[in-house]
Amino acid sequence: MINIAVTVIASLLTGLVAFVLGYLLRQYSAQATIQKMREHAESMLAQAKTRLQEAELEAKTAALKIRDEVEREVKKRRSELGRQERRLQQRRASLERRMDSLEKRVQKLDGKEKQLELKENELERLRREEIDELERISHLTMEEAKELVLQRVESEARQDMARVIREIEAQAKEEGERKAREIITLAIQRVASDQVAETTVSTVPLPNDEMKGRIIGRGGRNIRAIESATGVDLLIDDTPEAVILSSFDPVRREIARVALNKLILDGRIHPARIEKVVTKAQREVEAVIQEEGERAAYEVGIHGLHPELITLLGRLKYRTSYGQNVLMHSVETAHLAGIMAEELDADVALAKQAGLLHDIGKAVSHETEGPHARIGAEIAEQFGRPTEVVNAIAAHHGEDEYQTLEAILVEAADAISGARPGARRETLESYLKRVESLENLAGSFAGVEKSYAIQAGREIRIIVKPDEIDDLGIITLAQDIAKKVEESLQYPGQIKVTVVREKRAVDYAK
Repeated sequence: MINIAVTVIASLLTGLVAFVLGYLLRQYSAQATIQKMREHAESMLAQAKTRLQEAELEAKTAALKIRDEVEREVKKRRSELGRQERRLQQRRASLERRMDSLEKRVQKLDGKEKQLELKENELERLRREEIDELERISHLTMEEAKELVLQRVESEARQDMARVIREIEAQAKEEGERKAREIITLAIQRVASDQVAETTVSTVPLPNDEMKGRIIGRGGRNIRAIESATGVDLLIDDTPEAVILSSFDPVRREIARVALNKLILDGRIHPARIEKVVTKAQREVEAVIQEEGERAAYEVGIHGLHPELITLLGRLKYRTSYGQNVLMHSVETAHLAGIMAEELDADVALAKQAGLLHDIGKAVSHETEGPHARIGAEIAEQFGRPTEVVNAIAAHHGEDEYQTLEAILVEAADAISGARPGARRETLESYLKRVESLENLAGSFAGVEKSYAIQAGREIRIIVKPDEIDDLGIITLAQDIAKKVEESLQYPGQIKVTVVREKRAVDYAK
C-alpha cells in the first residue's frame, strides 16, 4: 500500500513538475513572442515616422515650388497689366487729342455750313429772278416750258429708239442669217438626193390600141373586175396606147399598175386571172414597201424601229407632196436635221429619227381624220418612240410647242427640203390663189397703202402711209403681218415680209 501511495505521489509530483515546467515554458515563449512583436512594432513605427518626415519634407518642397511659380505668374500678370494700362493711357491721350481736333473741325464746318446756306439762299433768289425773266421773255410759264421740252425729248427719244432697234435687229439678223446660211449650206451640200415628181394618176403604156378593148372586156367585165379588185379607177380615153389609173390611195394605184402590166405582158385577161394577178401584185408591192422602209431606216442609220413603223415608212414611197416624193423627203429631212444637230452640238440620233418619222402620219392620213403631224405623233407614241421624237413630229407644223432644240431643227430641215429650188411644184391655180390671199391679207392692216407679192410669192412688199405709221410702227407692223400670214395661210417654205415707209416733201417753184 505504501508503495502504491509512493507511486501515486511520485506520479502526482511528476505531473505537477511537468505542468509547472510547461507553464513556465509557455510563459517564456509568450514573452519572447511579445518581445519580438514589440520590437517589430517599434521598427514599423520608426519607419512610419521616417516616411512621414520624408512626406512632410516633400510636401514642403512642393509647396515652396508652387508658391514660387505662383509668385512668378503674379509678377508676370502684374507686368502685363502694367503694359496694358500704359497703352490704354496712351490711347486715351491720343483720343483726347483727336477729339480736340474734331471739335475744331466741327466748328469750322459749322461756319462753312452757315456760309453755304447764305450762298444757297442767294442762288435760289437769283434762280427765281432768272425764271421770272425767262417766263417774261418767252411768254411761257414753267409748266408750259416743261411740257414743251418733254414733247421734244419724247419725239427725239422715239426716233433714237427706232434707230437703235433697227440697228440691233439688222445686226442680229445679219449675224443670225450668216450663221444659218453656213449651217444650211453645209447641210444641203452634204445631202444629195434625187427628187421624183409624181401626180395622183399613173399612166400604163399599151403595146397597141387593140389592148384597150381586151382590158375593157366583153360588156366591160374585165375593167369592172380590175376596178373591183384594186379599188382604182381606170380611165380609157383617146390617149393613144395608154391607160390612166386614178386613185387617192397611191399604194392601191401602184398595185393596179403592177397588176395591169402583168396582165398586158401575159395577154390572158379575164376576171379569174385578174384576181390572181392582183393578189400577186399586192404581195410584190407589200414586199417593196417593207424593203423601202428598211432601206430608208438603214440609210439614215436608225435601228430598232417597230416593224409597223418600217411598213408605214415604206408606204411613203408612193406618197407625194407638191410633186415631191414623201419618203425621199423624209430621208433628206433626217440627214439635214442630223447635220445641223451635229453643228449645234445637239442629239444627232434623236434629230435623225424625228426627221425620218416627221411625215409618218401621211402614210395613213387618208384613213384617219386630223392633221398628219398630230396623226404621226400618235403613231410614234403608240409604237414606243421617245417623248422628244413625238414632240418633234407634232411640232413640225405648229400642232404643239417646241420642247427641245431637235424639234426646231426638224422643222427647219423640213422647210429646207421642201423649199429649196426644184424640190416641189404647185399648180398655177393654187399659186395664183396663194399670191392673191397674201396681198389681201397684207392690205387688211390699218395704214397699209399698197401690197405686192413678189419673188414668186416668197416675199410680200408693203407700202405704208407715212402720216399714219412712224418708223417705230413699221417694225411692229412687219411682225404682226408675218404672224398673221403664219396663222392664216398654207405655203411651202417661208415668206419674207418687207414694210417700206417713204416720206416725200413736194413743193413748186413759181
